[in-house]
Amino acid sequence: MKSKRSHEGVLIMDHRSMDGIPEEVTRKQGLPVGSGQGLTELPTFTCSHCPRIVVMNPKRTRARTYCKGCDHYICDICGAIMAQTKECKPYIQVLEDIQEENFQEEQREGVIIHG
Repeated sequence: MKSKRSHEGVLIMDHRSMDGIPEEVTRKQGLPVGSGQGLTELPTFTCSHCPRIVVMNPKRTRARTYCKGCDHYICDICGAIMAQTKECKPYIQVLEDIQEENFQEEQREGVIIHG
């Protein structure tokens, strides 16, 4: 059985050989205090409902949105959408739907693509 953490990646920032990044820059990017200095490793995940890669703030206190439908964490934006629609729509499904729509349109128009 996979754990929720088995889907995590890692962001490694190594500023040991330079002065680092100013604190106001890292703060604007939503990164934790001190992450622009020295060696920093932060867990990440790719939202299952969109292609965003989310850097997980280790000091975050509110719960992350977890979609039971696709068994993955999703970003805050997709979490807000899912709270309204109550629908799980993984990004791969969106791409497949677009591909199917394009195929159906080509069939209706009689377009033949040679490849």
